[in-house]
Amino acid sequence: MNVYDFDNTIYDGESVIDLFFFYMKKTPYIAKHIPKVFYAMYKYKRGRITVEQALSDYAPFIEDYFRNIDDFESDVRKFWDGHMKKIKPFYKDLQREDDVLVTASPEITMAEVCRRLGIRHVVGSLMDPETGKITRLCMRSRKVPAFLEAFPDAHIDNFYTDSQKNDQPLIDLAEHAFIVKGSKIRQIK
Repeated sequence: MNVYDFDNTIYDGESVIDLFFFYMKKTPYIAKHIPKVFYAMYKYKRGRITVEQALSDYAPFIEDYFRNIDDFESDVRKFWDGHMKKIKPFYKDLQREDDVLVTASPEITMAEVCRRLGIRHVVGSLMDPETGKITRLCMRSRKVPAFLEAFPDAHIDNFYTDSQKNDQPLIDLAEHAFIVKGSKIRQIK
């Protein structure tokens, strides 16, 4: 099986940031959170924030905002209508029937893009659709237990990521691993 990180790997950018800007157009008052959002992404990409810190610092804002969204499923469809163009072309050349996305992005936002791409399996962060409460943050070392819970006997033939630092535990599980930077793919294992 091929396993892929999503953001900055097969998606050109950070889908959660793009979703934030999608909602900012609908509810401009959240613009006041831009510095906090970018600072959080900076800390995450540099490995300077623990999963526990991310949950305690940012989950309350996300949960409060999520509870006030009228039709999240419709919004997600509209979001992907405008963002499918950010799927990197190389993915279709490598795609296999048993592909799995393992991502920090919420599964509830990933389900639609997976449906459109024909990807049957996604392991991501979990949110309660009623309350917006984050019940699993699937990032860094937490990706491995989440993956193994879903696929206890799986063998990862190839793993693709944009960040060796953040995804080393999955790299260790894979037979082969690749770093994706833009449209360039380089084997590291």
